[in-house]
Amino acid sequence: MADISYRDAAEFIRNDLRLKTLPVAVKFLGDDLEFPEKTRRPYQFLGKRITICQAVTMARLYGWTVGLTKEDIICVPALLAFGLSGAEDPGGSLTSLFCEINFHQDRAQAHSEVQSMSRFANNEFQALLLAPLGKGLFDPDVVACYGNPAQIMRLTQAWTFKRGNRVKGLLGGKVECSEYLIAPLKTESPRIAIPGMGDRIFSMTQDDEMVFSIPGRDLSDLLEGLQQAGNKIGARYPVTFYQNFEPVFPKQYKELAQQLELF
Repeated sequence: MADISYRDAAEFIRNDLRLKTLPVAVKFLGDDLEFPEKTRRPYQFLGKRITICQAVTMARLYGWTVGLTKEDIICVPALLAFGLSGAEDPGGSLTSLFCEINFHQDRAQAHSEVQSMSRFANNEFQALLLAPLGKGLFDPDVVACYGNPAQIMRLTQAWTFKRGNRVKGLLGGKVECSEYLIAPLKTESPRIAIPGMGDRIFSMTQDDEMVFSIPGRDLSDLLEGLQQAGNKIGARYPVTFYQNFEPVFPKQYKELAQQLELF
């Protein structure tokens, strides 16, 4: 990726789309993990284990830099999906869990969904680092933005302006953190996600919020797309309502207007 000011990029995205929360930079760390200064580790800083989606909220809403290892995370499905559980067969354990909580009526269906999910193998990475993109603390593997459907529309327009291909979403309504955090890195392509139950219960994600995430190296293309996509017809957010029309009122209004010789 070409040299880019993450602070300027984050400010432009947030101002252009009027986002309520901050764009989030995400980094996956290996054995040589090293957290930036002032990184908050939930188990140490709060004395609690949290969900990954809570860490995303802390970054996008509080502006915190959050570091997560296995000891910081309490969400079992996420530990399995992110390869941090130590389970001998993480996919099988996730399949069994989906059946136990009645998200599937039989094991074959649950297995099929789990196989389609973006997941890490055991110990593929050791830690997850999240921070507001504007802090510019590291080159992100993934950049995620929360927004309403119209804001996400503009991000997809920006992407297709530069790349020509439409943005995919692999939706299941559960463990969606794997879709908006893992998938862009694994597939090297953007993703749209509808946050799942965990996001809404634990991280206070609102009913109107969706997620658009991209590989970090594609950030400059996204910025160019936001600047240019649809600019000849005034495409922007908020979408401008069309006002060049004459309203039609019920006949009673028309009759009164005629009596008063208004027009």
